[in-house]
Amino acid sequence: MDGMTKIACPWTRSAENLGNSVELQHVNLRVPNPLHATAFYISALGFARDPYLLTGIENMWANVGVSQFHLPTGEAQVLRGTVGLIIEDRELLLHRLQTARRWLDGTKYGFKEHDDHVAVTCPWGNRFRVHAPDAERFGRVRLGIPYVEFDVKPGAPAGIAKFYKKFVNCPVKMVKGVAHVLVARDQYLTFKETDAKQPKYDGHHIQLALQDFGGTHAKLAKHGLISQEDSQHQYRFIKVIDPDSEEVLFEVEHEIRSMTHPLFMRKLVNRNPAINNMNFEAGHEAYAYTMPPA
Repeated sequence: MDGMTKIACPWTRSAENLGNSVELQHVNLRVPNPLHATAFYISALGFARDPYLLTGIENMWANVGVSQFHLPTGEAQVLRGTVGLIIEDRELLLHRLQTARRWLDGTKYGFKEHDDHVAVTCPWGNRFRVHAPDAERFGRVRLGIPYVEFDVKPGAPAGIAKFYKKFVNCPVKMVKGVAHVLVARDQYLTFKETDAKQPKYDGHHIQLALQDFGGTHAKLAKHGLISQEDSQHQYRFIKVIDPDSEEVLFEVEHEIRSMTHPLFMRKLVNRNPAINNMNFEAGHEAYAYTMPPA
C-alpha cells in the first residue's frame, strides 16, 4: 500500500523455523537388568525416573529435560552410533560416574574424559557423549538430548538427507559429509559415515512427533514403508531409503506420533542430582532444564 513504511528487521527470522518434526521425545533401548539400568541412568548420569508412568520393574522411563530414555526389560539393544547428552557440572558428573563403578563392575560400563566432552559407555555397550551446556552449540539447554548420531555406511548420508527432506519434510544440512536432520528445537538426528562393519539392526527405536502426521503417512505408505499401525495417533516406519533409487540406506524404527497424541509435550519431572538427604534444602529438589533468563 502507498505510504506504508518498511521496517528493518535486525533478526534472522528463518533461524527460528522448525520443520514437520517438532518433538524428539524418547530413545528406546531394551535392558536385561533393571538394577544396572537404575545404577547407570539414574545414579551415574543423574537423570530422574518418571514418577508417574511405567514405575514397575518391566520398564523404566528416565527423564532428560524434555526427552526420555525408555528402558523396557529384555534382551539388550545397542544403538549403532552415539547419543549426545547435555549435563551440567562436569565435576559432579565425574564423581557420580566414578561412584557407579561399585555397581557396574564386570559390565561394559566405562567413561573417559575429553577436552569438550566425557565419553560414557553403558553396561551393555551403548555409547554416550556428554557435553557441558553451550548456548552457541546447543541452545539454552542445561539438560537434554541434543542429538542422536547414527553410524551409516559410506556414501549414505546424502541419500538419507534427501529422504528426511522429501518424506518427513525436515530441515536438513550437510556438514563435512554428515547429515544433520532437525527434528525438534535444538535437537537433531545425525548420520555419519563409518567404514566399520555394523551389527544387524536389533529393534531399538526413536520417537518423533509430526505436524503433518497424515501427509507423511501418505508419502511413506505410497512406498510401502509403514511397518506398523499402532493407533489413531501413532504409526511406525523402519527403512530409510534413497528417494531416487529406493535403496535401503539405514534401518531404525521411528515411532511417529501426532500432535494430538495424549502424551505430546507432556511435562516431565527433572530432579536436581546435586541434592541428597544430607544437604537437602527445601525448594531445590527440581531442576530447570534450560538456562536462567539472559
